[in-house]
Amino acid sequence: MEIPKELINKAYEALENARDTGKIAKGTNEITKTIDRGKAVLVYIAEDVQPKEIVAHIPLICEEKSVPYIHVPRKDELGGAVGIDVPTASACIVDPGKGKKLVDEIIKKLNELKK
Repeated sequence: MEIPKELINKAYEALENARDTGKIAKGTNEITKTIDRGKAVLVYIAEDVQPKEIVAHIPLICEEKSVPYIHVPRKDELGGAVGIDVPTASACIVDPGKGKKLVDEIIKKLNELKK
């Protein structure tokens, strides 16, 4: 599924809002646990992860638990959006904080793209 650049930018903005006013999780192990526990609102997966197997299970778990997810181009940008100085393969929003409306809009657009 091809994600428009505009939607990716909004997704980064929502992640930064959640980082500042809500709650996020970062790193593949933490993301996996957060999804399993039913606490993830929106999951982010970097496309440039090597080897791909590191994050290959995340979309499957998201589909199983009905959690929306978005692929973003680069793990270094994702790391920056979550507020760390190192790349991260995945992240998620647990509590969108003040960005709830934006997160809802992103999820709606992702659902439209899947159709």
